[in-house]
Amino acid sequence: MWTRWNTHTLVEADPADVIDALTCVDAIRGWSPVSFQLDDLDEHRLHSGTHARVVGRLAGFGVGFDVRVLEASCERLALTAHGPVELDVQYLVNPSDSGTSVEAEVGVRSSGGTCGRLVARAVNTLLAAGALDRAVARIGAEAEASADLAIAA
Repeated sequence: MWTRWNTHTLVEADPADVIDALTCVDAIRGWSPVSFQLDDLDEHRLHSGTHARVVGRLAGFGVGFDVRVLEASCERLALTAHGPVELDVQYLVNPSDSGTSVEAEVGVRSSGGTCGRLVARAVNTLLAAGALDRAVARIGAEAEASADLAIAA
């Protein structure tokens, strides 16, 4: 059974700056609620079709995920991650009158077994505690900082 989490915010930046913050690997390290290492990824930006191995620690467990980017466009980042839990992640980015609308959704499902259930519980606990809201706020801050740098240049 999937548990779904979502949030929405408005960012004072162009949609392109938000997509850059969502797809630049160095920027992702700054806004991700969990620190991680990337294996098998030589690129600095996610794009449609990207496959990578992500390794980190969650709830005291070393966890690994096979990540597949389904779409990385000017309006959407969608990816799946398969490991002890399955993650279905989507960010929608649209221009609005006051900047850019960012909608985020994360689906979580245990892959089974004791470890899968414990990791799913830990992920859901993080999300219930506001991890997605904080990540989207940091994405917005990153995009706004990039926009400010572009204006200053």
